[in-house]
Amino acid sequence: MRDATIRSVRQYTEDSGIKVLDRAVAIMRSVSTGEKSLAALSADTGLPRATTHRIATALEVHHILARTPGGSWIIGPALASYGTGTSPRLLSAAAPIMRDLVSTTGESVQLYQLTGTTRTCIAAEEPSSGLTYTVPVGSQLSLSAGSAARVYAAFGLIDAHPFPPQELESVRASGLAESVAEREVGLASVSTPIRDSTDTVVAVLSISGPVERLSPSPIAKWGNELTAAAAALDAAL
Repeated sequence: MRDATIRSVRQYTEDSGIKVLDRAVAIMRSVSTGEKSLAALSADTGLPRATTHRIATALEVHHILARTPGGSWIIGPALASYGTGTSPRLLSAAAPIMRDLVSTTGESVQLYQLTGTTRTCIAAEEPSSGLTYTVPVGSQLSLSAGSAARVYAAFGLIDAHPFPPQELESVRASGLAESVAEREVGLASVSTPIRDSTDTVVAVLSISGPVERLSPSPIAKWGNELTAAAAALDAAL
């Protein structure tokens, strides 16, 4: 059994002589091909379930792996941030501002970064109680729907064709985008760009919550508060 396990792990990585490192790399490479349940990840790497769970959980602590709402493992935001140059300063500066925004609005707050053909949630803050729509850190979401996707489209960072040109003109003028029951039934959101010192859009800050609380217009509900939070984060960067 031990020989079979070693052979299975080595299909993903060379033997460095550091067993736990080789196993961690095997797990990351397996997950990189698509989300995996614990059982699938254990079978794919040939590692015992307990070992797989222990290492995967440790990788989650460091945001190298993350979990979907259903409990499957996916690649976490840390790897995406390494590849896209996410500054630790962005995450540290955003944390208190996002917590204050949650306290003010009572809604969920997310920070997204563009990662190829998706947007990845690189930070999230949730209210302590009440009905919320949680977006786990590491979640990779579509760029064809939602207020955050509209921000990226409005500022020329992705293909704009899924969205009406007049909507994107409004986003550019106001710095705010909204969506109601578009990406997910019952979910509404408002988003705004975050810029660095060169005026480059480096992230998108969003407030999301139930349609019944944010409709008919998430911008009218929380746009001013989101704009103020974004200005504070822009200044910190």
